Amino acid sequence: MHAIANSGATITYDCLPTAIADTTQLRQLFQNLLGNAIKFRGSNPPEIHIGVQRQATHWLFWVRDNGIGIEPQFLDRIFIIFQRLHLREEYPGTGIGLAICKRIIERHGGNIWVESKRGVGATFYFTIPLKPIS
Repeated sequence: MHAIANSGATITYDCLPTAIADTTQLRQLFQNLLGNAIKFRGSNPPEIHIGVQRQATHWLFWVRDNGIGIEPQFLDRIFIIFQRLHLREEYPGTGIGLAICKRIIERHGGNIWVESKRGVGATFYFTIPLKPIS
C-alpha cells in the first residue's frame, strides 16, 4: 500500500496462522482495516499491530491502532453500510468498508467488533472458525 509509506506507518504482526478462508476476501478485510487505521490517524505516525490467538473453536484476530478512536455510542453504527462518523471533507470514503468487513466475517461464520477510546485508538477484533462452516 502506497498509503503505508506516505503515512510513516509502522505495522507489526504476530506469526499469522493458515486459516480456512477465502484469500481474496481476507485480503480485502485486512486492506480495509489497515486502510482505516492509516486514514483515521492522529498527529503521530500510525502504529498498527495485527494479533492472533487460537481459541477452542476459532482464531481470534485483532488489528490495533493508535489513531483518533471512536466514541462509544458509535461503536455499533460503524458496521452499517453508508454510516459515516465524519464529513467527507474531513476524511474521504464511502462508508462501506467496515460493512464489507462485517459481511466477509459473517460469510466465514465469525464475528467482528471494535473496542475503542476516543483519542487513544481502536482495536478491531474478528473471529474465523477453525473448521469451515457447512
